[in-house]
Amino acid sequence: MVNVSGQSLDGLIHQQDLMVEKDWVFVLKVAFALATPVFFIYVNCIMLFTLYSNASFRETSRYILFAHMLFNDSILLMTSVLLYILALAFQHIMRGLCVFLVLISGTTFINSPLNLAVMALERYIAICLPLRHGEISTPKRTGVVIGVIWVLSSLEYVSDLLAVLATQPSSFFLLPVYCTREMLFGMKWQPVMRQVFDCLFFLLVSCIIIYTYVAIMLQARSVSSDKASVSKARNTVLLHGVQLLLCLSSFLCGVIEVMLARLERSSFIHIRYVSFMVLIILPRCLSPLIYGLRDENFRKLFKYYFTFASSKIKPLAGNA
Repeated sequence: MVNVSGQSLDGLIHQQDLMVEKDWVFVLKVAFALATPVFFIYVNCIMLFTLYSNASFRETSRYILFAHMLFNDSILLMTSVLLYILALAFQHIMRGLCVFLVLISGTTFINSPLNLAVMALERYIAICLPLRHGEISTPKRTGVVIGVIWVLSSLEYVSDLLAVLATQPSSFFLLPVYCTREMLFGMKWQPVMRQVFDCLFFLLVSCIIIYTYVAIMLQARSVSSDKASVSKARNTVLLHGVQLLLCLSSFLCGVIEVMLARLERSSFIHIRYVSFMVLIILPRCLSPLIYGLRDENFRKLFKYYFTFASSKIKPLAGNA
């Protein structure tokens, strides 16, 4: 009964939203919300092809982790856009399909900061433990670490799914639902567990990035260290910190909506749209692009493929 009432309330609010905003502004906003992720998914695919096309990229841990970032953020953008379209149309889908979409979206969301932590650790090993870097940062071990990232990221959502399997009949997954996590997993303890998981993950990642940055700064003071290499690694880890802040900004969406819920309906719709684009979509679009274009070897080869190989001479990637 509670679920039915919740869906009816959501439907009423959604109908009011459409009555307020069914005009050319609405069309432009939807077009921008769809075109932006699609374009950057295309850019990410070019980047992935660039990485795959060069053997030195395929065999170097930091480029493997970068490729994982591109793949992960592309999946996250695709699921976010799909869920956005479903929400916009107030389209009900089978709970089983909704569980799959929410599981993928949520897991890839948590993947991002964990991947940043591993990338920071890889730079720490390269600078502070250079003699062991080749032994530790192998492609095989990097693949294992990526697998561990996916397992850790899925724990929160798998526990939600197991709770549903233990308390609901199998027919639960065949019923239509307005696809949100709250509509699927409505037990009282689940929001609390969600906050605990999120806080633990982001606290862990923050500690790792701060530790690696400080360690690399201390290494920079060493007379025997390669100043240019250390400085580049330090800036890379600092960029990971900025990327982490971009990930954290996604949590502000719900806070902003709660704070501004009392605003006039049309104003609230616009603010909700802006927060969705600025805090959820754009960080996932820009973060891989900024990181990739900082690397000179990668940038030259990416530019070659992005311009449809218009250059007569294909650039050669140096030692990765």
